[in-house]
Amino acid sequence: MTTLTPGASFPSGVTFSYIPPTGTLDLTVCGRPITYDASKEFQTGKTVLVAVPGAFTPTCQEQHVTSYLANLAQLRAKGVDRIVFIASNDAFVMSAWGKANGVKDESILFMSDPNAEFSRSIGWANGDRTGRYAVVLDNGKVVYAGVDTVRGSIEFSGAQAVLAKL
Repeated sequence: MTTLTPGASFPSGVTFSYIPPTGTLDLTVCGRPITYDASKEFQTGKTVLVAVPGAFTPTCQEQHVTSYLANLAQLRAKGVDRIVFIASNDAFVMSAWGKANGVKDESILFMSDPNAEFSRSIGWANGDRTGRYAVVLDNGKVVYAGVDTVRGSIEFSGAQAVLAKL
């Protein structure tokens, strides 16, 4: 099991599935899922990787994703190049979740961690679902890794926690 701690390198061989934004918020317009090579993409720039147990679920929708949407400008001002939300939902659900939240560009990417594979590999899965955590990476190195284990809490993985570590 890989452990994500400050100073560690992001693991190799990590891929997610996602549907690139089409510029429309129409939920009936579906793209085709593609593979996103996170290990490669996260080697440059500053990335915030946020995992949630499920798209459209109460805490994930009402608190977690909204904390990042509300703080997008502050995150960008702190040098964040990309924000990637992952869940064990498939790429179609994740794409719809982004659209339902008004994201029609690549300001926040919504991706699938199929079968919570990556989350399991770092020990932060919750059964068949991804856990709730945030990881800040700077040119492939972990700067911050926080996991929430209390149901309904975003204390360590919400935008405010991440901003405090940037």
